[in-house]
Amino acid sequence: LTVIAFIGSVFSPYYAWSGRADPFDHVAINVALYGRTRRWAMTERGRSTLTRDADSFSVGPSVLTWQGDTLVIDIDEVTVPLPSRLKGQIRFTPDVAQQQAFALDSTSRHHWWPYAPFGRISARFDRPGLSWQGHGYGDSNTGSAALEADFSSWTWSRASLPTGAAMLYEPQERVGGGKLIALTVAADGSLGSFEPPPQLSLKKGIWGVSRQTRSQDPTATRLIHAMEDAPFYTRSAIQTKLCGHVCPAVHESLDLDRFANPLVRLMLPFKMPRRAGKPG
Repeated sequence: LTVIAFIGSVFSPYYAWSGRADPFDHVAINVALYGRTRRWAMTERGRSTLTRDADSFSVGPSVLTWQGDTLVIDIDEVTVPLPSRLKGQIRFTPDVAQQQAFALDSTSRHHWWPYAPFGRISARFDRPGLSWQGHGYGDSNTGSAALEADFSSWTWSRASLPTGAAMLYEPQERVGGGKLIALTVAADGSLGSFEPPPQLSLKKGIWGVSRQTRSQDPTATRLIHAMEDAPFYTRSAIQTKLCGHVCPAVHESLDLDRFANPLVRLMLPFKMPRRAGKPG
């Protein structure tokens, strides 16, 4: 399960075609279910559908609300490309709060904030009918420029360790080279760093997008499940070895040269339709 709330949706072709004039007119809540029951919803909406304050954020019929220490996400969306109702509630309670954000580029126009390195999640969906409990993670990305303007690619991963979590973020700037962030977060929320192990390649996506990661043991590193496999992006479950532990991880790779291709942008409305006005 992945949920992403967007203001000025970075992957929106409509936002790009508008010249990025008004980020608040390009908002969306993306929900993806994986496993046996796969669903995808990402309807972009306009300024009139957005309501937000210090504790809540709503786009059309879906709402994210902080209730004490728990983030409650009420989802009511329509899936694509095959229309069906996606309706349910997700509750995420971080185990620790992490206050430090990190610049991803040399000019500090883009920042990443892993505010909840690990936590507990429960989900109950009425449509489709399913529920589960498990382990969750929350972060935030902000920027004052288009991703494809400043980066050619990046990879990111977050691994579960017996002592907490390990995260790798490796963006490649168009000017100034690359950057590598290698973080650990302990059970008490304290941050640390670790020596990044050598880079290695996993199997490419079906569109040819590279999956580069880092691991202390290539023989213990493998692709477990491809969750998303798009012309410019992959999201995968992998096994790796970091900080002396063989561990499960979520991995993402983003090819921004591919994303900037006009033909790829013309494909995106099939996965993210736009309904600018208020829902009926």
